[in-house]
Amino acid sequence: MADERPALPPLRDVIARHGLAASKALGQNFLLDEQLLDRIATIPGPLKDKPAFEVGPGPGGLTRAILRAGARLVAVERDDRCLPALAELADAFPGQLTVIAGDAMQVDAQSEAGDGAHIIANLPYNVGTPLLVGWLSATWTPLPWWSSLTLMFQMEVAERIVAKPGTDHYGRLAVLSQWRSDARIAMKVHRSAFTPPPKVMSAVVHVTPKPASEGVQLKMLERLTAAAFGQRRKMMRQSLKALPGALEALEAEGIDPQRRAETVSVEEFVAVARRLSRD
Repeated sequence: MADERPALPPLRDVIARHGLAASKALGQNFLLDEQLLDRIATIPGPLKDKPAFEVGPGPGGLTRAILRAGARLVAVERDDRCLPALAELADAFPGQLTVIAGDAMQVDAQSEAGDGAHIIANLPYNVGTPLLVGWLSATWTPLPWWSSLTLMFQMEVAERIVAKPGTDHYGRLAVLSQWRSDARIAMKVHRSAFTPPPKVMSAVVHVTPKPASEGVQLKMLERLTAAAFGQRRKMMRQSLKALPGALEALEAEGIDPQRRAETVSVEEFVAVARRLSRD
């Protein structure tokens, strides 16, 4: 495959030529190590001729790696300064890259990238969690429109996504992530790998969807976990008393209301939400 790769200038040269200092306001931290970027692009599995979607490509470091892997990529970038550098990549990989100038929070990723797309992104820190929640809240019939998520987060957020019951990081994001998908930390990335270096470590999280749990309404699960973890140090008989039917659902599932939310498994929350969804 190496012989198919177009010769590209070093990323540092691209950044210097286009004046692309990372914007703090946009939550940008650029990855320039191309070996590391190629490793990230292997996490979803083979990408040749498959649809992919990237948020915040910036100067195009991860974009290069995804294109080298052979994907048909749609990339959304709201920083107009980066568009000329991305246009050069589109020229270097004819027919593989479509760049949308806009805000990923406003773009319909499904209609742009197409069903079955692999979402791969070094997410801007200030929109990473809302974007993840949006993708996890997609319609599951019995699977979502996307095939996998391979996303860079601050380490603390990554730990919240994959956390298990009884740990400090376990909460609403873990339940939302794990009731519909398998989530794992695929790679840890040292802060020194970024330009400029962020203050914290980062990690790439890989998420693959599972068939939907029957009879569970997303909004009910969200209400249940919001109430339970809103006062996470309190027993659930206190934190859930304002949610109609919740204590009765706990009893019906054989869950002790004196337990705290952080000890309740994803499966137990789903079972309670299923009972509440019937009402």
